[in-house]
Amino acid sequence: MKVLEPSVLVLVLALLIDLAVGDPTWLVHPTQIMGAGINVLEKFLRRPGASRGYLLAAGAAVAMIIVASTWFITRGLLAAAGRLNYWAEVLLAGWLLATTIAPRGLAAAAAGINRSLAAGDLPGARRQVGYIVGRDTAGLSESEVVRATVETVAENTSDGVIAPLFYFFLGGVPLAMAYRAVNTLDSMLGYKNERYLYFGRAAARLDDAANYLPARLTGIALCAAAGLLGYGRRAWRVMLRDARRHPSPNSGFPEAAAAGALGVQLGGLNYYQGRPSRRPLIGEDRQPLRREHIGQAVCLMAAATLLISLAGGLILGFKGRWY
Repeated sequence: MKVLEPSVLVLVLALLIDLAVGDPTWLVHPTQIMGAGINVLEKFLRRPGASRGYLLAAGAAVAMIIVASTWFITRGLLAAAGRLNYWAEVLLAGWLLATTIAPRGLAAAAAGINRSLAAGDLPGARRQVGYIVGRDTAGLSESEVVRATVETVAENTSDGVIAPLFYFFLGGVPLAMAYRAVNTLDSMLGYKNERYLYFGRAAARLDDAANYLPARLTGIALCAAAGLLGYGRRAWRVMLRDARRHPSPNSGFPEAAAAGALGVQLGGLNYYQGRPSRRPLIGEDRQPLRREHIGQAVCLMAAATLLISLAGGLILGFKGRWY
């Protein structure tokens, strides 16, 4: 075995890049390119008033084209960089992998909300949480702002950190980028409204399938992280009991694990464009939600990321997969 496999080097580099700079606003992000491609394809393929069958097929075609082209373009770019020299390929692979994960951005968003609450600026906290959740936030109480933040940190520990790393461990940077394409498709098309009910169905179903294993792995990682703090047994119990109460087939696992670890209750009444949506309660109401739980949720996310990275790095080190 080599002293350090290239894939392990790429993993370490990606984590360091995200920790150091995150996603700079001045740099074009790959998801922006994916989004532009989705918009172009939607413009040409989605026909208002078309039959259900056409819209389903057209939406599936968009999903297939975007995901496949992302994989092939990523693979081609890395191959081209490799023809220049080894380090060009490693650096490009590290940067591309860093664009698929967002622990720094997630932690920074949560910290900003926490700071506003600590300063007594509830309107500012509502405004900031509105950037990271889809629910209405204008009338949220402080505890509801905390709940929204904790739920989002837990859910995005899967979507924004563990899932792309899982696919990197499975199939390298091209597969991690393909996963990010799936996630982008769902965020743009996966809505159950008149416009996307059929056209976006393939994107939504593909996202559910792609997140099936990573969401459960994230729940396990969060329980393991809670174990380091002495709350692992409680996190396991709540996750196994409550995860399937969530309306999403995947989000319940990280949310239930986080709720169990923190000893709080998540779920309840949300509003979306003024319409009420009551979610099943998850967790145990051992204590009221407080702003300190935001920082604790971020610590759980960081610990879970570290545990998964160490486990995946060890596997890659022995198995030896190039980027």
